[in-house]
Amino acid sequence: MTTMDPNNEDSIHHVQSVLSHSETEKGGITTDITSYVSGDSEGKVEHVQFINTDEPFPESVDAPIEDRQLTVRSVLVGCILGGIVAASNIYLGLKTGWTFSSSLFGAILGFAILKPLSRTAPALLGGGYFGPKENNVCQSAATSAGSLGLLFTSGFPAAYQLGLLSLHPKDDIGRLFTFTICCAFFGLSFTQPLRKFYILKLKLVFPSGVAAAYTIQSLHVGKNAEATAKKKTKALIYSFAGAIILRVVSEYAPGLLWDWHVFYALNRIGWSSAIGVESWGWIWEWTPAFIGVGMLTGINASYSFLGGSFLAWAVLGPIIVAKGVAFGTVANPSIPGYMNYMGMSLTDPINKPSPRYWLLWPGTLMLLCASFAEVGCNWKSLYAAMRSACGTLLRRFSKDSVSAVDDVFDPVPEHERVPFWAWGSLLVVSTIVTCVVMGVQFGQNVGATLLAIVFSFLFSFIGCESAGRTNINPVTSIGNASQLIFGGLGRGQNYAVKQGELLNLLSGMLTLGAAQQAAHMIGDLKTTHLLRASPKAVFIAQLWGAVVSIFISAGLYVVFSTAYPCINDLSHTTCAFPTPDVQSWRAVAVAVSSSTLPIPPSSGYTAIALGLAAVLSVVAKYTVVPPKYHDFIPNFNAIGIGFIMNICTYPLAMFFGSTLAFFWRRMFFNNYQMYCFAIAAGFIAGEGLGGIVNAIFTISGIAGATYGTSVGCPGGVYCG
Repeated sequence: MTTMDPNNEDSIHHVQSVLSHSETEKGGITTDITSYVSGDSEGKVEHVQFINTDEPFPESVDAPIEDRQLTVRSVLVGCILGGIVAASNIYLGLKTGWTFSSSLFGAILGFAILKPLSRTAPALLGGGYFGPKENNVCQSAATSAGSLGLLFTSGFPAAYQLGLLSLHPKDDIGRLFTFTICCAFFGLSFTQPLRKFYILKLKLVFPSGVAAAYTIQSLHVGKNAEATAKKKTKALIYSFAGAIILRVVSEYAPGLLWDWHVFYALNRIGWSSAIGVESWGWIWEWTPAFIGVGMLTGINASYSFLGGSFLAWAVLGPIIVAKGVAFGTVANPSIPGYMNYMGMSLTDPINKPSPRYWLLWPGTLMLLCASFAEVGCNWKSLYAAMRSACGTLLRRFSKDSVSAVDDVFDPVPEHERVPFWAWGSLLVVSTIVTCVVMGVQFGQNVGATLLAIVFSFLFSFIGCESAGRTNINPVTSIGNASQLIFGGLGRGQNYAVKQGELLNLLSGMLTLGAAQQAAHMIGDLKTTHLLRASPKAVFIAQLWGAVVSIFISAGLYVVFSTAYPCINDLSHTTCAFPTPDVQSWRAVAVAVSSSTLPIPPSSGYTAIALGLAAVLSVVAKYTVVPPKYHDFIPNFNAIGIGFIMNICTYPLAMFFGSTLAFFWRRMFFNNYQMYCFAIAAGFIAGEGLGGIVNAIFTISGIAGATYGTSVGCPGGVYCG
């Protein structure tokens, strides 16, 4: 492995594949670093095959010693920035089922806020040296504060759709807060025994953590660091502000500024059959968030996502309707041929399903099969990780623990490590609180709760393993798998149907929350490792971030539910939020709790065939396909999401974003490596915050639905 010196003042380093490649081993990850010499007018490029993703960066001889890594200013700013990303994650999760780490956003914007403050403010008001280690603390607080939004874009809306809780989330705000408390700290405590194995022994890449480390290093180290920081900060702020403005303003003219109904327009000018394409949801949308997502995720995931959407909503969907297997409804009687195929009809789901319901099952099974095929192909390292973590715990209590020899060298000084009593007591307290909350507020017995916590720990291995190798954390599939387990438990205990559905949803969310948080937190610890920062300081910052996430995630869910009741109510024929994750969770909850399998036979056979294809694809990737060709293997997780998501705008936007980034990188690499990540992060966070503004406007009665125009919308009906 070639190590590139971060103290080289004439070089700018870039991790080309940190967010776009999904290789199985570090040797297979094409982490091309391109080193640009500042004075080279011809833009001469030196390609280096590998960069340092294992060993801590050398200390800069010119940098002051950072005596204070954990500061009030870094934690406060990080939590605020994480809150912004939490808002984005609720918005984006309800739109697509995907959420994103606050890591890069917190790193860059945290620097933009704290660096000037450190120079101009007196010490009592936040002044004093601000270096890369404190920047890591700020970034980690941001990641933690934005980490729990997925609970409210999956299991909870499914519970409300099934009538398992109160009529409206605001009536359950106390239970939402307490359940989120149950999920907030397990993943954080799990990461401590996993850190030594995954980061120090296996040396997994954790691409997002490496990207954050190199980004922070470039902002602080080198003679061009200040100029680089200013450029990246401006790009992030401008893209962030632009995305907010576009999202808010477009709400008042959605048919002109947001959704372009191209095929409806072609139908109006005489191409009558074009309305069929419009009926299947093929609309162009100017969504900065998902253009930004495409810029970050790369062409493999984006193209697979669009491919899955095309297969579902342009091939299989029209076929099953033509064959009389699935049925749509008339969308607008005034427009001949304009149908609604995207609704979730549950009147007779087995004999007369809607296309959306029929396609839900193949999509869900592909997600499960692809994720667990990945687990099966990596069983050796997962088994070793479990043995290592459990061995660490057992040695703590064994009589000869003093004489036990640890074969993994930890470069962190003893006083900067997180002591066993800290994360151990956090785990014990979290377990007690969870048992009490689940028993008192949700009627779940202690045995089932303890079993859910055990599975949370086990599935956290899967989340960390997958995130460390591929930068993808299959938390939806992890949660669905937990649902299957607890669905069987509920039927074995002869629970009533509603009680069984609530049991498997809540248990699945406990597992999901732990796996998601563990993967995010250990990714931050990878950044900490590379920057030689203090794991103890980061742990405390993450604790504070988790506290913020409890209240902001639940609170924002109530805001969105109040503004858009269709999120929790399937009686609405149209909704601004497709909630694909919710549909998957609700379907699994119903399936495992029902006395009969509520799946149309043709949908079930198709699901089995595509699930088998997903397994074979993953096995082939690990056994016969060379690592350099792994980017050409379809991503069946993304294909499955394309089936579940009943709208085609987001895969099109991601396709556009990833294609734009691909050619940007190839044609203008210097410009790309300076601005791409910053612009993408600004787009994602900005649209999410703009969505919050629109939700507030809707509640206040001043939204586009009241004062906007319907020009450009099908049939002159407002389409915001």
